[in-house]
Amino acid sequence: MKIRFLGTSSGAPTLSRNVSGLAVGRRNSKAWYLVDCGDGTQRQILRAEVTLAQLQAVFITHVHGDHCYGLPGLLASASLAGRTRPLTLVGPRAVARLIEAASEFTGLHLAFEVVFLAVDESPLGVTLWQDEGVSVEARALSHRVPSFAYAFREALPRSGLDEGALQSLGVPRGPLWGDLLHGQAVTLPCGELIRPEQVLMRPARQRCIVVAGDNDRPDLLAGFGPVDAWVHEATYTEDVLAKVGPGSQHSTAARVADAARMSAVPHVVLTHFSPRYRDDPSQPRSLADVQAEARSRYQGALFMAHDGDSFELDAQGVLTQARHGWAR
Repeated sequence: MKIRFLGTSSGAPTLSRNVSGLAVGRRNSKAWYLVDCGDGTQRQILRAEVTLAQLQAVFITHVHGDHCYGLPGLLASASLAGRTRPLTLVGPRAVARLIEAASEFTGLHLAFEVVFLAVDESPLGVTLWQDEGVSVEARALSHRVPSFAYAFREALPRSGLDEGALQSLGVPRGPLWGDLLHGQAVTLPCGELIRPEQVLMRPARQRCIVVAGDNDRPDLLAGFGPVDAWVHEATYTEDVLAKVGPGSQHSTAARVADAARMSAVPHVVLTHFSPRYRDDPSQPRSLADVQAEARSRYQGALFMAHDGDSFELDAQGVLTQARHGWAR
């Protein structure tokens, strides 16, 4: 699995950061999924190794503008580019009303069907949507408006037969292979019993990445169970939140770190930083402060996202930053 950050700023863009947008993809596949679509996301997509033609689904975490204002424009651009295949759009019901209003007042006419799925009207904690590559589960978060996190779990390939093991055990090609593939033990002409577990190839490890919307209770992500990585907002540090006040209902680096440590999450990627934090560590308030606060409470693999950063989750569930962009 792989992810690419299209925008990592909170509320408003900066000279180096756009507002929220994240691409999720699969290794050796051009198919991809978009989580959130703040203003300017489609321009960020032009800089990434993805196309609107290969976009499988869009997941909006909540209806605040820095997460969805770019959606009508992205849909319009996909239509202008010749897309005719239906596109799944997942999000709170208010997202559908946003698209309906844009269509009414701007004359937006799409050449493809938008299949909308209201996450706030769907059962949570079960598979919300899936295709041949991933299944997606959603859970409710804590924010000023309904906000959700999405867990992307890759589809496991079907178990196959290990032909080398079959040959070494002397199982002749034919009906016995079919029985073993379907989980039935077989008896060889010599009388030896062969069990399916002796010849079935073990399925690959199912990897999972959770991408959260705005949320002042990172502990809610524990409901997904064991996962490989969290992508979570760290809008503030604790000292700034004390000045801003709890009404913002955003997380701090400390809160995310504490929740990740308690849930034994091995990888955390922080994003959605307030524009008050500068990239330059020599500034009075910088992202180095956010990173230091998280690191003081969490000893797992910690990453600070920047626009354009790509990460890959390998077969063993280890998340690393890709040095050469969106890996194929």
